[in-house]
Amino acid sequence: MKLTYHLKAKSQLPELAQALIPMLAEAKIMAFYGEMGAGKTTLIKEICRQLNIMDEVSSPSFSIVNEYAGDQDFVVYHFDFYRINQIREVFDIGYENYFYSGYPCLLEWPEKIEELLPEKYVKVSITLAGTKEERNVEAEVIHANP
Repeated sequence: MKLTYHLKAKSQLPELAQALIPMLAEAKIMAFYGEMGAGKTTLIKEICRQLNIMDEVSSPSFSIVNEYAGDQDFVVYHFDFYRINQIREVFDIGYENYFYSGYPCLLEWPEKIEELLPEKYVKVSITLAGTKEERNVEAEVIHANP
């Protein structure tokens, strides 16, 4: 499954999130690639909103991972690996417990921990395009061993 989307304005975020959410049925790990300010956290907030997350969604840049509660014992894990300096730090937080929990894991700055990504995950690439609000978004399910 592959998705290409040209986001012209923030008002289109709900539509984009609706297009991405079904990909979580195929792979629970969704890795967001993009430069600083590309809109990774903003898109993750919208995805969480549509997944009926009741908690406030914010970047876990200092805690590395935030857990958000939804309804009926549903949770979403939101990671920000920007401040990771050594892969050992990811082992120290017990990443396996999150990645293999069966719940969605939304990762910012996954390039810092690529060797730990599972064989199957959703890669979401966000690039700046045109005006201040425009973005090109490409998403696909990656199979490391097809």
